[in-house]
Amino acid sequence: MTGDAARAEVAAHVSRETLERFETYLAELARWNGTINLVAPSTLPDAWARHILDSYQLFGLRQTDSGHWLDIGSGAGFPGLVCAIAATEAAPDLRFTFIESDLRKCTFLREVARKTGTPVNVLSRRIEDAPPQKADIVSARAVATLDRLCDLALPHLAPGGICLFPKGKSHADEEIAADANWRMKREVFPSKTDPEAVIFRIGELSRV
Repeated sequence: MTGDAARAEVAAHVSRETLERFETYLAELARWNGTINLVAPSTLPDAWARHILDSYQLFGLRQTDSGHWLDIGSGAGFPGLVCAIAATEAAPDLRFTFIESDLRKCTFLREVARKTGTPVNVLSRRIEDAPPQKADIVSARAVATLDRLCDLALPHLAPGGICLFPKGKSHADEEIAADANWRMKREVFPSKTDPEAVIFRIGELSRV
C-alpha cells in the first residue's frame, strides 16, 4: 500500500483535526529520528502505511470506548500513541498508559503527546518491573513472541481485558508455541498493510 493510499484510508475515518495530529506526529518522528533510533530510516517515506495505518487498524478492534489501554514496549509510539491520538475525539473516555524502558524514547513520547494535545501517562521502566495496571486493553508491536507477550501482559490485564497484538508472517508458528503454555480465546484479523501479517485479539487469557 502506498503512503497516499494509507493516508486516504485513515482520513476516511478520522476528523481533520485528528489527521493534523498525525501529521504533527510524523513531522516530530522525522525530526527526532536523526538523533534517536526510533524507527528504521527506510520506513520514513512509507510512514503512513508502515506506522500510522498499521497502528490505527488496532483502534478499530477495541471492544470498549472507556477504561484503560496499556501499550507495552512503546518505543516510538506504535501502536499506542497512534491509538491514543485517534481516541482523543473518537473515544475520549479511554485512558492510555505507555511503558517504555528507554528514557530518550519516553521523552519523545511525552513531547509528541504534548504537541498533539493527547493525554497519556508514560512510565519509564521495564514492563517486568511495573506495578499491575489493570488494563482493559493491552497492545504491543514488535516487542516479543506471542508466547512472551502473553507472559508480559497477563499481570496487567483487568478481568475481561483483551490483548491486541499485530504479528508478521511467522504468526502461525508463534500460535503453536503459545498454545503449549496458554489458554485463550483468540480471534485473527488480516492486516490492512501487509498480506502476510495478522492482528490477534485475545481474551480469556490464562496459563495452561
